[in-house]
Amino acid sequence: MNGFLIIDKPEGLTSHGVVQRVRRLCRQPKAGHTGTLDPFATGVLPVALGTATRLIPYLDEGVKEYQAVMRLGEETDTGDRTGIVVRHGDWQEITAEAVFELVSRFTGVIRQVPPMHSALKRDGVPLYRLARKGVTVDRPARSITVYHLSIDSIAFPLVTFTVSCSRGTYVRTLAADMGERLGCFAHLVELRRTASGPFAIGRAITLEMLEQAVLGTGTEVPLITPGAALSHLPELELAERGAQYVRHGRTPDPADILTVSRQSLNPGETVRLSHGGELLAVGRCGGDGQNLLTLQLLRVLPTFPFT
Repeated sequence: MNGFLIIDKPEGLTSHGVVQRVRRLCRQPKAGHTGTLDPFATGVLPVALGTATRLIPYLDEGVKEYQAVMRLGEETDTGDRTGIVVRHGDWQEITAEAVFELVSRFTGVIRQVPPMHSALKRDGVPLYRLARKGVTVDRPARSITVYHLSIDSIAFPLVTFTVSCSRGTYVRTLAADMGERLGCFAHLVELRRTASGPFAIGRAITLEMLEQAVLGTGTEVPLITPGAALSHLPELELAERGAQYVRHGRTPDPADILTVSRQSLNPGETVRLSHGGELLAVGRCGGDGQNLLTLQLLRVLPTFPFT
């Protein structure tokens, strides 16, 4: 089994725990997830199976979308409801107008300090391990992009919002920063990822649904082919000889490239190489983008159908 599954991660299970369940159910030892979700969070967790694990670096997961609920009036050490309350604030005087004003303040390129309770590492040690020991270290602020932020509902002290943001954004920190802006503090009580790049919640399945599919008592396993997962990359369609070259790890000759899905390619741009609807490899353009003699093969794969 080679391809991608979109798992609707349940609350309470780690992302690694989901992968372990998928490995057992699919009897596929090679499996890995993209984009870690906190244990208390739910929603889209893409899982690569088999040879598709080699394609994870080439996925287009730059934009993530979340639905979240934050509680005003309390800040926790983790930024969510699993942590210990460390500061209290008065939300009684906060108006709906003030909450809606957060949209303009937190949309666009903003600076964000990663939380201590995160998988980022300091000298090879994950920050969350240091945090559990009561150790706090300086974390430089990073630029992240909030493409869209909407306030969906307000039922004080709860505020529900939807955010579309760049990879590397911590929604827990976003909620804490918004609470700080309001002057009353805040933490997340619910977090659900609804999209990670091309992987959307509408195509996700639960672990229970996957088990039924594997046992043949449910619908077919909704596997996303590697070719479909890389459809954002420009495509070079190869002739038979070029395809044979690539299968043996050799760069195809320019004459073997039948079509290019885009008029021009940029130097260093990543492309997919295919033949007859099959994904053969991932490559990188060199030179001026037109000189395909300098095409570099990055990953040569068993053939996969595009769907």
